[in-house]
Amino acid sequence: MLMRTDPFRELDRLAQQVFTGPGTWSRPTAMPMDAYRTGDEFVVAFDLPGVAADAIELDVERNVLTVKAERRPAIGKEDVEMQVAERPLGVFSRQLFLGDTLDAERITADYDAGVLTLRIPVQEKAKPRKISITSSGGAEEVKQIDA
Repeated sequence: MLMRTDPFRELDRLAQQVFTGPGTWSRPTAMPMDAYRTGDEFVVAFDLPGVAADAIELDVERNVLTVKAERRPAIGKEDVEMQVAERPLGVFSRQLFLGDTLDAERITADYDAGVLTLRIPVQEKAKPRKISITSSGGAEEVKQIDA
């Protein structure tokens, strides 16, 4: 038998279930995420522990990236008696609005250890570049500035 030692943890879990309830396809629950830029790409990591890879949908339409996932009960047998069930079930969703400088055609996705990681590259036209300046006079002076 499993024992509990933190009474406030149970209260937090109960409050979350009462006030938010399980997500549905028409009213999904938000999923936690981290986002950062590294070099010429943005990385977004969604926390989805306990979600099967085939229960994740990833769509891009008009620069809106939508991630939907469904956490289903892990045990579906009738002769199983759950002792502790703290992980919320249901549908989770998150939408990100991608700027014009991101390349939505080359997004890659990887799902490992309950974390969905998206890599969104920056478009070539949005990357910093050097512009050469030539003098229209007789001198051959060339300056470069950052764009």
